[in-house]
Amino acid sequence: MLSALLERLVPASQRRTLDDMVQDLDLSEGDSRAKRSAYWAMLTLSSVIAAGGVITDSTATVIGAMIIAPLATPIMGIALGSVQRRRTGSLTVVVFSCLLVIGVGLLFSVALPESYNLLSNDQVSGRTSPGLMDLVSAVATGLAGALARSRRDVAAVLPGVAIAISLVPPLVVVGVCLGHFAFLPALGALVLFLSNLFGLVYAGMAVFAVVGYGSGGTERPTRRTRVGVTLLFIVVFVPLVANTTITLLVDLWTARARDAAVEWLADTPQASVTGVDAVSRTLRVHVRASGDLPPESELMERLDGEVPKGIPVVVQTTRGQRIDAGVVGD
Repeated sequence: MLSALLERLVPASQRRTLDDMVQDLDLSEGDSRAKRSAYWAMLTLSSVIAAGGVITDSTATVIGAMIIAPLATPIMGIALGSVQRRRTGSLTVVVFSCLLVIGVGLLFSVALPESYNLLSNDQVSGRTSPGLMDLVSAVATGLAGALARSRRDVAAVLPGVAIAISLVPPLVVVGVCLGHFAFLPALGALVLFLSNLFGLVYAGMAVFAVVGYGSGGTERPTRRTRVGVTLLFIVVFVPLVANTTITLLVDLWTARARDAAVEWLADTPQASVTGVDAVSRTLRVHVRASGDLPPESELMERLDGEVPKGIPVVVQTTRGQRIDAGVVGD
């Protein structure tokens, strides 16, 4: 059954040879000097492009950097070396590549004023709060990339894989956030990169082993490799689960707060709730009203038991008025 599935996914007529794979993914094989110079040049340029895209909040520029970035090559080299049970130096290349990209982001962070709100930038905020779906997407993208590497006829999908996996932009965001001493967002962006790294390595190892690129046909990776991948999974999985849980809870609490606010304004003519959000542990209720609002104490009574105690509540009106309603549970 496994051989039949393998034949469907990677037909023998389209399967690349092991020598081709090694030449493609191992920078130390063949004309290593030329391969390494091209790799570092492209990585540096893609880092600069990504940093410019992040600083200017330009999605198109960041996508261009994703396509140019060659970082997936040594990462897939780690996967191939693991199933072959041989050292390729790919891990060292990946580590120094990460330091280079983070350094470029750190350098570009000086272009932003100290008062700049990083989370107002979509390129930053979209990469600092990863969840479990990011890990699922990373594994799926890694499978697509490994299959594309293994087959001669689907290499055209590799640019799409480069866009989907997003390796350089999260590292640039790490550098930009570190430059502004925003350590928590930097950690979130680093976790996103590690989840993408895990997705590529794990999926690559699985596909390359099944295809038969291992040192003994379909032989499994070494115990050290399995332990390393497991530890990487734990480092990635735990914060992703925690962040996903927090996100779901915040969504639940804001939905409850919205219902409570709607009930609070039910008897007030021409008044409505336009939105509820949570910012820096503060619950903000956005209200459209042409006249006076009901007493804030009634809103706080409705929120008691619906959201955790100790959360400050602010009512923001469309007229620009800000009302500190109080703290839930006080």
